[in-house]
Formats: sequence, C-alpha cells, structure tokens
Amino acid sequence: MSIGKVYLLPMLLHEEGWDAISSNTQSWIANCDAFFVENEKTTRRFFKKVWKEMVIDNYIWHPIHKVEADQINVFISILKQGKNIGIVSEAGCAGIADPGQILIAAAQELGAIVKPYIAPNSIIMALMASGMNGQNFQFHGYLPIDNAERKKKMLSLEADANLKGATQICIETPYRNNQLLDAFIANCHPLTRLCIGVDITGPNEFIKTAPISYWKNNKPELHKKLAVFLLSAK
Repeated sequence: MSIGKVYLLPMLLHEEGWDAISSNTQSWIANCDAFFVENEKTTRRFFKKVWKEMVIDNYIWHPIHKVEADQINVFISILKQGKNIGIVSEAGCAGIADPGQILIAAAQELGAIVKPYIAPNSIIMALMASGMNGQNFQFHGYLPIDNAERKKKMLSLEADANLKGATQICIETPYRNNQLLDAFIANCHPLTRLCIGVDITGPNEFIKTAPISYWKNNKPELHKKLAVFLLSAK
C-alpha cells in the first residue's frame, strides 16, 4: 500500500475573515481521512461552515499540543496505512509558527507527499502592507518575557535591521501585546520604524508603519488582539 499524503489546510485568522479563505477548501478537506489539529473545536466548526454536508465524526481526529514521540508514531502509522492526513493550525497557515511543523518534518522523513494549500498568514500579510524590506526579513516568534532579556533581544534586532536592512518580525501572546509595544518604545531609537498589524482579515484590520516616536504618543489598544510587530531601519 502506498503512503498517504499530508494536506496543509487553511484556517481563518479572524472569525469574520472568510474573504481570505479559498473556495477550493471543501475539496481539500474531502481528500483527507484524518486530521491533526491545533484546536479541534474551532476546526470542527470551521469545517462545517465550509462543507455543511460533512459528517465530522466519520473522520479520525487528533489534537496537536506539545508534539511528542507517541503522537508522531500515530501520525506515521496512519500515513503508512495509505490514509491522507490534514493538518490545521489554530489560525492561518499550518506549519508556520505552528506545532504541526514537527509532524510535517516526520512526513518528509517518511517520504510522504506534503501539499501546502493557500491560507491567510498574518506575518506575510503584515509584511506586504508594511512598506518594509520584503526581500530580506527574519521571523523571531515570541521575544523573551524577562525584561532584561527582552531588551537585549530588541537591541539585537534593531542593530541587525540597521546593519543588514532586514525586516525583523515577531509576535506576542495577545494579553501581553501592550507590554511588548511599551518595550519597543522604551528600548528602540525614536526614528526606528515599527509596523503594527492587528486583526488582519477582520473588519477592524489595522496595519500601520511609523517611527517609534509616533507610537510613543499614539499607542493603540492591543490587549487580547491578534497582532504582529515588524521592525525596520530608521
């Protein structure tokens, strides 16, 4: 029996961001026999809206949290049975800032075909709208929580932006967004440019690039919102 395929399926970034979801999503879902998902409840609800006739319980479901050896073994076993697996992130693109990456790596090692399908991605979409360098950029995920370590990291990112012209991108847990913005304002040069992207694909989407000095006097309320931060040379 041939090895099953892995489909990297899209997910909404914002609950009202349906315009960013491809009309082909139903057919991509229908190709799968099992799903490994970061948020099963959200994914089930999303699938039923995409494909009303789908019988959710006819499929194999596995949650993705901390990916451990046992979960990888189950994933590989399903593929070896010739069954196709869909991987779904909590938001946007599977495998990008997403624990599903570890399963995708296992599929590649097994020699399975991995098919990535278009999904909204806040990192790329914010970069597109920022006016910053889109040919040389780095994504750093979450910055350190410790104030001293975070300051050290921010100064390193700023120095790299100035030296190489690279756009520096990071995210934060929604309830710590305001503190991260305060840290950028406190630690970075007033002329360094910062882009903040909030609720991308939603009705209140906000993406703005301005110097740190601007943000000091015009701080948006970011608490519990989905945000991405981009830093560029002054």
